[in-house]
Amino acid sequence: MLTRNLEKAREAFKHRNPATSQLAHSHQPEEHKQEQGQHLKSIVYGGLDGIITTFAIVAGVAGAALSSGVVLILGFANLIADGLSMAIGDYTSTRAENQYFASERQRELWEVENYPDGEKQELLDLYINKGISPPDAEAIVALISKNKKAWVDIMMVEELGIIESSESPLKNALATFLSFVVLGFVPLAVFVLSYFIPWLKPNAFYFAVAMTGITLFGLGAFQSRFTGQNWLKSGTEIVLIGGIAAAAAFLIGFLLSGLAQA
Repeated sequence: MLTRNLEKAREAFKHRNPATSQLAHSHQPEEHKQEQGQHLKSIVYGGLDGIITTFAIVAGVAGAALSSGVVLILGFANLIADGLSMAIGDYTSTRAENQYFASERQRELWEVENYPDGEKQELLDLYINKGISPPDAEAIVALISKNKKAWVDIMMVEELGIIESSESPLKNALATFLSFVVLGFVPLAVFVLSYFIPWLKPNAFYFAVAMTGITLFGLGAFQSRFTGQNWLKSGTEIVLIGGIAAAAAFLIGFLLSGLAQA
């Protein structure tokens, strides 16, 4: 458990405000903020891939001048198949990272229990290489080695550069899938509505462009809450990324449109 409000600490750093930093360290952290941050990668990665790949299909079909029915068939197929694929990939990669950490920690624990002098020397060398004087480094190592758990935790970070993650593979997979499906549906929503609102059909692609752009910008702005980046810059960057992918898909669809008639 952190002993500071991480959200306030980030705000203090953003504005370089020592008074706010002091205030952040005098309060308990807001745990729900940490939980949101843990799944930020899955939410942003899944949502960004979902909306861009689905809109790329929409743009490609529009470039080839195919019917809205083709848009929906290809779009929904991508939405489910690619969403599941990404969720499974996120699940397996997160689980592999957790298993790797557990395996390495067990090895470090075994070494601490069976060859403590060697582990002490490794830690001593690490601190000396960081510029700490040998006497101070020896005093630090002597204190650390009194607590086996802390000793192993520090060796994981200092020697191996591995930080324990509390991420759940299942929660990450669900976050990726839901974000992919929900945001990936945005470019298709207008085409679905056009079957019930006929006047939308002739301009469905243009409405899809507008809705996709707004959603991409919103995703980038949401991301900025956790990265500390300016929300306008973050949102614009995401829109540009999506725009490049969509433009490429539209161009390919246009150039290969003749194949649809073959």
